[in-house]
Amino acid sequence: MNKSELIEALCLARNISYKQSTEIVNLIFDTMADALASGERIEIRGFGSFAVRDYKSYIGRNPRTGEQIEVAPKRLPFFKVGKELKEMVDVRLAKPRDKSH
Repeated sequence: MNKSELIEALCLARNISYKQSTEIVNLIFDTMADALASGERIEIRGFGSFAVRDYKSYIGRNPRTGEQIEVAPKRLPFFKVGKELKEMVDVRLAKPRDKSH
């Protein structure tokens, strides 16, 4: 599922306009991005949590040339799946699939 499919699903589930759905989804994503950028942690019970992890600089290697390069320190978002979501995905995976396709 991509962002536009999520917007469409919201339209259908709540019988609201595409424009309203777009505004809602953008508001949620923008708010989450702002929170992570300011160092906050986001927890959605049953789904998972988002946090920012700090990575130190290190010496890497250019895969094309083999040349050593210094990789600068960085902060990246990290997602940890929640127990309920993990179990839901695992149960769906364990169900037999129709192999006629």
